[in-house]
Amino acid sequence: MQVLVMYYSKSGNTRKLAEAVARGVQDVRGVTCVVKAAQDVTKDDFLNSQGIIAGSPVYFGTMAAELKSVFDTFVGLRSKMGGKVGAAFATSGDASGGKETTLLSILQAMLINGMIIVGDPLDATGHYGVSCVGAPDAATQANAEKLGKRVAELVHKLYG
Repeated sequence: MQVLVMYYSKSGNTRKLAEAVARGVQDVRGVTCVVKAAQDVTKDDFLNSQGIIAGSPVYFGTMAAELKSVFDTFVGLRSKMGGKVGAAFATSGDASGGKETTLLSILQAMLINGMIIVGDPLDATGHYGVSCVGAPDAATQANAEKLGKRVAELVHKLYG
């Protein structure tokens, strides 16, 4: 069983959040985590992953074009994506900079692919996924780990 953590990061903040998400995935025995920048994601990464957690900085209130390009490139795989677990994370430069709309844009792409969408666990602080302003602090990293672990646990339950 595999979970793909894919992200686009220009400043490095989204990459740092991706690394925290990955630590949570790695906490679940029997689930492998693959972490890749959007431009490095392959068709096999998409097909071989039972869970996908995608992250982006906020660009005009939506995901970055580089991340959307992954969904666009693999639109032909849509019939094979149904039932996979999906989640999202985002970073922004401002407290009201569009983090929730960016999370929803990622989740929308996953819903169109027929994926099972999950938000943050109840013991985390968000709803639609993990987000932060600037670099993720310790609390945000802890919530990111919780999200990664939640997705991995669900993958294990569904596919184990």
